[in-house]
Amino acid sequence: MNAAEIKAFLARHGLLARRDLGQNFLVDDSLAARLVELAGVEPGDRVIEIGTGLGVLTRALAKKARHVVTLEIDAGIVRALRADAALPDNVELVHADALELDLAGHVGAGAVSVRLVSNLPYHVSAPLLRRCLDLRGQLKDWSVMLQSEVAVRLLARPGSRDYGSLSVLHGLTVTLSKGMDLSPNCFFPVPKVHSTFVRITPLESPAIGEAELSDVERVVRAAFAKRRKTLVNSLRAGALGAEHSVDELKAALSRCGIEPRARAESLEPAQLLALARELR
Repeated sequence: MNAAEIKAFLARHGLLARRDLGQNFLVDDSLAARLVELAGVEPGDRVIEIGTGLGVLTRALAKKARHVVTLEIDAGIVRALRADAALPDNVELVHADALELDLAGHVGAGAVSVRLVSNLPYHVSAPLLRRCLDLRGQLKDWSVMLQSEVAVRLLARPGSRDYGSLSVLHGLTVTLSKGMDLSPNCFFPVPKVHSTFVRITPLESPAIGEAELSDVERVVRAAFAKRRKTLVNSLRAGALGAEHSVDELKAALSRCGIEPRARAESLEPAQLLALARELR
């Protein structure tokens, strides 16, 4: 499906690409097949896709996977895809908002290998990435298309300006590999940003338990909330400041071997994890 075919499909059904939903549709079938290959999809897999769009990636997934559950928030697109019988028989199309849906229920549990593969809507990519971390015990991996700036943040190392809470939480729980970069011309409408496909795999022995993630996240987000401030002052600025005195914060830092005037971006994920455990 190329850009002209996408325009014709939308026009036939009286639809427009919606900016408020971050709709930038993949336009290259061969590229979609390449993304499925990079995601490591195998014949026995069950795949969850967030954002069906016009089904270019969905159909490529269906050619390789045993079963695909694809989630689409736009009711007009859902009606159009069903009216045209545009998706293969092994695809289950669900009209839903992935931010509100019980994703764990759709992933399920059992012996079947479950992967998530998606061209994520860029305006909600960060919360969806966070939801994937909660599913890491159920997913074999997840491969996602992101705005390149977000991918840089995911892959950032300590000391860089892009290093932040997203980098830390992923560094403690998963491994990341960059698949490929895509130009704006791979999509319709053509976005103003470049895109990057990233594959994310849960660590076999993560540094952090599933029940601990929310507590650690709270401290890490507070640490990066005021990037220009020292770690003590950044932690004081939020809710942690109401729970811990300056002396308590400094003592926790000292027990972790962290200088009081250090800044969050200079610390390794393991150091921030140790600090979160001390404060808890």
